[in-house]
Amino acid sequence: MNRFFQSVAASIAAIAITTHATDFTLTSPSIQTAAPFPTAHVLNGFGCEGGNRSPALMWHNVPADTKSLAVTMYDPDAPTGSGWWHWILYNIPVTVKGLPENAGSADGKHLPLGSSQGRTDFGTHGYGGACPPAGNRPHRYIFTVHALTIDHIAPPVDASAAMIGYLIHSSRTASASLQTTFSR
Repeated sequence: MNRFFQSVAASIAAIAITTHATDFTLTSPSIQTAAPFPTAHVLNGFGCEGGNRSPALMWHNVPADTKSLAVTMYDPDAPTGSGWWHWILYNIPVTVKGLPENAGSADGKHLPLGSSQGRTDFGTHGYGGACPPAGNRPHRYIFTVHALTIDHIAPPVDASAAMIGYLIHSSRTASASLQTTFSR
């Protein structure tokens, strides 16, 4: 019988976390979910001509138990068999409520103090804009802010985005996403 009550308590806790997490939202003054990705945020390279500036992002109603945040940009439609990581930013202090445009620059000068950018699938640290193969159907670009139960993750400097993603997901309590599309 004890296991039954533990199971019920765990289910109630999960419902409470899920309910609380639904208030957690991610918005952007730079991108619109119903509009194509602006050229300012498209990669400048690989045949694409854009500004390669990360968009401004803002998050609201961060869960109370959050100790740090992470932000990712992922393209699940990339023809790789595993998608494409365009940006991975972690160790964002919980007091930060958003990121200015171009926070993901390679020099990191616009990043919140203490945060770090991981290596993307372009092989570099910092934001890498949208650049699907010419002629492909529109690709989805998903920005996600992750609420973490720990205040710091410490991957190796050259860790893959997948490894950093594992560290993020292993301590994530909630997340909020927004999606846009782009094709060329």
